[in-house]
Amino acid sequence: MKKEKITIQELDRLGIKDPDLLILFGRVAKNLLKQEVMAKASILANFEALIADPASYAIEDQAKFNTLAVEILRLKESDRFVIPARAIQPLRKEIVEFPVFGAGHIEAGAMAQMKTAARLPIAVAGALMPDAHQGYGLPIGGVLATDADKIIPYAIGVDIACRMCLSIYDLPAEMMASETSKLKKLLLNHTHFGLGSKTNVHHDTTLFDRPEWNAIKTVRALKDKAYAQLGTSGTGNHFVEWGALSIPDHALEGIPAGHYLALLSHSGSRGFGGSIANTYSSIAMKKTPLPNEAKHLAWLDLNSEEGQEYWLAMNLAGDYASANHHEIHNKIAKALNINPVMRIENHHNFAWKETLENGMNVMVHRKGATPAGKGVLGIIPGSMSTPGFVVKGKGESTSLRSASHGAGRLMSRSAAFRTINKDDVMRDLREKNITLIGSGLDEAPMVYKDIHAVMAAQTDLVEVLAKFEPGIVRMADPREKAED
Repeated sequence: MKKEKITIQELDRLGIKDPDLLILFGRVAKNLLKQEVMAKASILANFEALIADPASYAIEDQAKFNTLAVEILRLKESDRFVIPARAIQPLRKEIVEFPVFGAGHIEAGAMAQMKTAARLPIAVAGALMPDAHQGYGLPIGGVLATDADKIIPYAIGVDIACRMCLSIYDLPAEMMASETSKLKKLLLNHTHFGLGSKTNVHHDTTLFDRPEWNAIKTVRALKDKAYAQLGTSGTGNHFVEWGALSIPDHALEGIPAGHYLALLSHSGSRGFGGSIANTYSSIAMKKTPLPNEAKHLAWLDLNSEEGQEYWLAMNLAGDYASANHHEIHNKIAKALNINPVMRIENHHNFAWKETLENGMNVMVHRKGATPAGKGVLGIIPGSMSTPGFVVKGKGESTSLRSASHGAGRLMSRSAAFRTINKDDVMRDLREKNITLIGSGLDEAPMVYKDIHAVMAAQTDLVEVLAKFEPGIVRMADPREKAED
């Protein structure tokens, strides 16, 4: 495998003209690459930021670059080094217009974030889903189309390719009442929750045979972590649950009308996706400085090395997130001794190369929003005590062929801890015959919007095919820090 190398020419393009400083930069780059501390793209991005603002690197916690920063500051004082001005990309004055679905129950913070995103110079179109709420960068529930060769890591999110997966069994939904202990035990034995949770037994690890795992240093360094976490779920709103799926006649091809036992899971790309997001978001913010209100919306150019690296890593994280769900579902199917008659999955926190109705090629970022192209199947969950829905996309162009990814939060986690009464939550679960394993007040049903109102706001976007009622729900220990 060809080793990464930073050339004198690449350093020269950063504006380093002093010969002694060039040698020092080259030495630092060589050591960082040799020790596999950082990938080439990350080193160059840090070099660029260091040259523009050496004072912020001349501190102990920036030890990797401290010597360089101190030398640049010394040369600056002696007038031997002119620090290039770091141009901040201005936002447009005008906003790219975007439709808002469910405008009556979307908080002002989410709307403000979407308006900021719509002022990016690379923004082409956008849409706000009815489950939208404030996040970082792009709001959760935000859809943003940009120039086709630009990608925004924080408009995708930290949990890259987080998704829903549903297995439908030719078994009666009444099993949840008659065989509660058995189904609960299957969840306890074959699911793993928590920050850094790992598994020792895997069903299928062929994903790790793919060459992408060794293509770039950033991914290669995370391969062992990803392998250990295959088949695990995170914290926060991630779950695996048994439920009753009610299917009307002719709704799902090949499945007669009825009430079926189904398994639904929600999680993403775990520590692998989180590390990729943090690494390349940092690079983007260094490469493309923006005004403070938009700083998390910094982009990478797909024609650059770092852009190509992120595209490869993001797509691999998508396949890894899918494999995570398949591990869980396949292990439980094997223990249940029956294969599902159908499996449906859809994902959010991702970017897709798509073509608009006018023929323009764009990059569509869906953060907490899912694809809803014509005929595309998906799952939109409610909460631990409210229904979710199997849907079919209508391909609505104004929403950029998108729909919500769930009910959406009504209140923050801190607000939930302050205002929600545990007894009220337990009463609600008992009234609906729901068994809960794990979770805390920050995931109580009351923290989410009314799923029926959310669905009513997107009848132009999706058609409801079936309804899922939760019955036995497993989530992370309530003491775990939320990472969704």
